[in-house]
Amino acid sequence: MDDQLPVAEALAVAGDRIVAVGSAAEVTALRGPTTEVVDLDGGCLLPGFVEAHSHPTQDQLMYAPSVVDIRPMSCATADEVNLRVKRALDRTPGDQPLVFNGLDTLLQPGFPEPTREWLDELGPTRPIIFWQNSGHVAWANGAALRYARLPDDAPDPPGGHFERDEFGRLTGKAYEAPAILAIAARLIFGGLRGPELLANQHEFLASRGITTTSEMAFSGQLRPLIRSLYDHDLARARMRVYEMSSPAGRASCALDNGDDMFKQIGIKIWVDGSPWLGTIATSFPYLDTPATRALGLAPGHRGRANHDTDQLREIVAAYYPQGWQMSCHVHGDEGVTMILDVYEEALRAHPRPDHRLRLEHCGAMTTEQYRRAAVMGVCCSLFVNQLYYWGDVLVDDLFGAEHGAPWMRARSAVDAGMRISLHNDAPVTPEEPLRNISVAATRTTRSGRVLAPEERITVAEALRAETVDAAYQLFCDDVLGTLTPGKYADLVVLEADPHAVDPAEIADLAVTATYLAGRLVYER
Repeated sequence: MDDQLPVAEALAVAGDRIVAVGSAAEVTALRGPTTEVVDLDGGCLLPGFVEAHSHPTQDQLMYAPSVVDIRPMSCATADEVNLRVKRALDRTPGDQPLVFNGLDTLLQPGFPEPTREWLDELGPTRPIIFWQNSGHVAWANGAALRYARLPDDAPDPPGGHFERDEFGRLTGKAYEAPAILAIAARLIFGGLRGPELLANQHEFLASRGITTTSEMAFSGQLRPLIRSLYDHDLARARMRVYEMSSPAGRASCALDNGDDMFKQIGIKIWVDGSPWLGTIATSFPYLDTPATRALGLAPGHRGRANHDTDQLREIVAAYYPQGWQMSCHVHGDEGVTMILDVYEEALRAHPRPDHRLRLEHCGAMTTEQYRRAAVMGVCCSLFVNQLYYWGDVLVDDLFGAEHGAPWMRARSAVDAGMRISLHNDAPVTPEEPLRNISVAATRTTRSGRVLAPEERITVAEALRAETVDAAYQLFCDDVLGTLTPGKYADLVVLEADPHAVDPAEIADLAVTATYLAGRLVYER
């Protein structure tokens, strides 16, 4: 990924740094009597993959005994979800909390909405939460609300809200992270005593060739947990974290904090919600289909933003002048316009030569909006894997070909001169950097349909988006992201060169080894 030397035969590492890259003759001349030599034997060495948008502190919960995985990647149908729910209830003590994570009725049609009444029947005294796969809505029973110590008159937190019945009582349904965590945080984090679950998650990251990950919903209460992971030498990846914005308007740490292994670099805002729930701010309506009717969306429905422009302006004004990088979740084109307007005002009022302001996901972002963002120096992280898992749903059930097919306009972004990243938003989908590269280069859905082929990018561009350009967005491209002398020896070995296989086959390439700072952290 180094423009000065795109391809090389050999690489040398001393300590935690790359010290030489070049021809086999040049590099092997540096060998000493104790040098370890690794022959790739037909494999391919790349910089370690960088996951620019993820939630490992949430993904770690998939390893917790109280969490049951019902994501569409694990349970393909409503019947499979029902079976897994029944087994979990039968196999766990009656008072043990259960969090069913990953419900997606678009990909698991026929599963009813888990209302409080139904959940109360499942567990009158057991706290139960169903968390929708997008992470933007959750349902809880009465026991879970009591465990969270939430009375019916609990105020809506900024950026989220609780659903209430006609008498003002909580129904157990919560929208967006601040409201969901108000119900789930004590249940989820209260039982964590150490970094073991997060260590398991790091092992999984290493097995996918990921050496640097972000955490896009960080809170200060997680700092001791993450710090313990590194203090106990259990980490297998670097972490760059973004703290959720708060009404206080200040971060839980100083701007100058951490090190190259773990550092808080930014603040996260949710401009709108999820396309799968009807909560994204678009200039165009959802289709009127059985799928949208099942979601409760009326004909002509359009979502709305979580904040108005003044509220977004207030959040950005609280953090950006302090020096923080801002990262904004946004899918709908109207939401994009709102946040670009706010960014533009902030840049005019507080010029900064290297701000790297970010937009996250960007599903319905238009070609013109990418051009505007690129001129402003704003960069985008694209959830391109949505095309593989939800591409058919986007076109047939939600938005039609006009707006659904060009979802995630990667070519428009690159042609605008933007350095993009690709991500998986785990645990929404598992970390799959190789599938991201394949999907970005083919735009092929799980059924085999190709969507808007004019928005494909090349394999080389997609590899940059998973390495050096992703590192650029995380403000660490100066120390990683390319195989360049002086940078950390964060490396991944693949069984074959992604340039040499059919782009459709890249997703199935095996990771054979991963190195973090010169240390082997995964081997197949």
